[in-house]
Amino acid sequence: MSKIGYDIFKRGGDLLAATLGLVLLAPLLGVLALAIRLDSPGPALFRQTRLGCGGREFTLLKLRTMKIGTPDMPTDVLQNERYDPRTRLGKFLRRLSLDELPQLVNVLRGEMSLVGPRPALPSQASLNDKRRVAGVEALLPGITGWAQVNGRDEIEEDEKVRLDVFYLKRRSLGLDLTILLRTVLPVLTGKGNR
Repeated sequence: MSKIGYDIFKRGGDLLAATLGLVLLAPLLGVLALAIRLDSPGPALFRQTRLGCGGREFTLLKLRTMKIGTPDMPTDVLQNERYDPRTRLGKFLRRLSLDELPQLVNVLRGEMSLVGPRPALPSQASLNDKRRVAGVEALLPGITGWAQVNGRDEIEEDEKVRLDVFYLKRRSLGLDLTILLRTVLPVLTGKGNR
């Protein structure tokens, strides 16, 4: 399949999956939003600036899993500082990646894809620079990606970039399907997710 055909098919699949996902998951999202509000003060939805395709900023949507006032830093960095910013319910939501479900809206908006490199925070300058130099910045970020199914938060920055480059060079519908299928086990077990 040509690159243009792949891009068209992938975008169509993203739109279909995101639309169906949001319709089917609406009751669950409503229950989770209520539970978040009851569990800790603050809104149910969390908005955070991330870098997308071409290094453009966009607002990533998640269910809130952190306490209000948590610094805008990667979770693994916060946990290395011996500070656990997660709420009681947030620990469960993050372990099963349920907090990521609102990103289906980002997919509908064309800011993300189901599969691609995970979008980084603007403050992750080193990672963003390495991705830009390697050409990874040209891809839409994904809800899941090759790095996520090969270690998630457990892998170092250089390894993430290496895995992102692997995806950039070999992306195909077959690889996307493999990534989606390999996402299921880590999500169900919480392996590698902080």
